[in-house]
Amino acid sequence: MSVREPRTRRERTSVSVLTGPTVIWLLLFFIVPLGVIFVYSFLQRGAFGGVEWVFQIDNYLRFADALYINIFVRSLWIAVLTTLICLLIGYPVAFWMSRRPAWMQGGLLLLIMVPFWTNFVVRMYAWRLLLFRQGILNGFVMGLGLREEPLALLFTPTAVVIGLVFAWVVNMILPCYASLVGLNDAMLEAAQDLYANRWQTFWKVVVPLTMPGIVSGSILVFVPSLGAYVIPDMLGGGSADMIGNLIHQQFTSGQNWPFGSAISVLLMLTMLIGTLIYFRVARQRTAQGIVG
Repeated sequence: MSVREPRTRRERTSVSVLTGPTVIWLLLFFIVPLGVIFVYSFLQRGAFGGVEWVFQIDNYLRFADALYINIFVRSLWIAVLTTLICLLIGYPVAFWMSRRPAWMQGGLLLLIMVPFWTNFVVRMYAWRLLLFRQGILNGFVMGLGLREEPLALLFTPTAVVIGLVFAWVVNMILPCYASLVGLNDAMLEAAQDLYANRWQTFWKVVVPLTMPGIVSGSILVFVPSLGAYVIPDMLGGGSADMIGNLIHQQFTSGQNWPFGSAISVLLMLTMLIGTLIYFRVARQRTAQGIVG
């Protein structure tokens, strides 16, 4: 007993030393800021900005206004649409990459990652050049004689979705690729031995086994898309403001920190609830796929 206790204390000390910096980091830069935002959401805006320590729930009640509800709904459907498009693009790309020879996969991953080493704002400005009325895309379409008038793409919800898909599709490709590349080929051969065609093998074997990658990729796309404000600002031009833009406006030009904090809390709750629902549905689909 006397020999075990010092060793146990050493183990506990080692664990504390290893986890301590992480705990401190999360406490200082995650828990504390969230606590401040939560408290501020119940305070009152000062006459010249800032906050007054008067507790109320008016900030949450104000969000029920039709204007803010419309912005919230728009943000939600844009984030969902972006996630679906990224899945439709990212999963086939990841599947194709995982079926390539090992020596080729590294090069393909590099090709996918290289564009995202460029500054984020620079990439969005490039899309502005592509999408505006006298841009490259309209010039190409009109040059082929497909349209006489240029397409009105820039400063529309469509442009915002295009920008979000381009920005976050890599977040879908990489988790899906990680799941697909680790797929046991014996499972696919077993399905073929049981006379399953390629379509049945894909839906009954491949998709359920790679569902963790799909879930991870969907969350990594949905969460930043829902809270985006740079892309809607640059490509939406005020016509497709999302909830991230609303929060940014409240903390800057609006000088209404309590209302901005309340919107931030509601946004985080929406992300949390959406993520939990997605996890639950994905778990059920995976179980049904494996049992089926």
